[in-house]
Amino acid sequence: MKLQQLLSITRKAIDDYHMIEEGDHIAIGISGGKDSLTLLYALHHLQRFYPKHFSLCAITVDLGFENLKLNEIKMLCQEMNVPYHIIKTDIGKIIFEDRKETNPCSLCAKMRKGALNAAIKEMGCNKVAYAHHEDDVVETMMMSLIYEGRFHTFRPVTYLDRMEITVIRPLIYMKEADVIGFVHKYDIPVVKSPCPADGHTKREYVKTLLREINLDAPGVKERMFTAIQGSLTYWKPEEYK
Repeated sequence: MKLQQLLSITRKAIDDYHMIEEGDHIAIGISGGKDSLTLLYALHHLQRFYPKHFSLCAITVDLGFENLKLNEIKMLCQEMNVPYHIIKTDIGKIIFEDRKETNPCSLCAKMRKGALNAAIKEMGCNKVAYAHHEDDVVETMMMSLIYEGRFHTFRPVTYLDRMEITVIRPLIYMKEADVIGFVHKYDIPVVKSPCPADGHTKREYVKTLLREINLDAPGVKERMFTAIQGSLTYWKPEEYK
């Protein structure tokens, strides 16, 4: 996927759900993975010509694992003139050594978001951009069906009233395959996750399940995404006007 295509898809999502307003100060949560770095590229380049002016900063919550190599991301942000902040935590130690969690992802996500939101407020940002793409939307819906018994997924835009922060997800119209193609085409410095649970999660199980279903019913993920847009009120663009 070319940069121009990325910007077109990202802008459509932003416009459909009114994600960005004049004067927004937006933090991008950077894990170092392919999705968050693609989002960084998209918003940085969109910033140059989008009719509503906004500023950016990038934030990585360091969970305390060894071998998390962020130097290339630092250099990338310097080239883009995007302020980059690394928030040091002991979340990894707490979860895997102190508590020895057998299902670590839920607690880790809560603690990571807590650290991220605190940093966002401290830096004066009013919005945070997450790099969830179309596959994430569908996988979250499937996880909700399988493990919670309800038809649900996250919103394109969410206002966290306790923190007074708005969460936006500008990549929701982008497929994971296109993200992979983009990072390969532009040789983006993706950082491999050092988390011990990486690749062994419920989400990974659902991702594999959907891949198998798609072999028997090609296009199933696209149809599921259409069902989400048509069935869930908070996924209808007209609700955000």
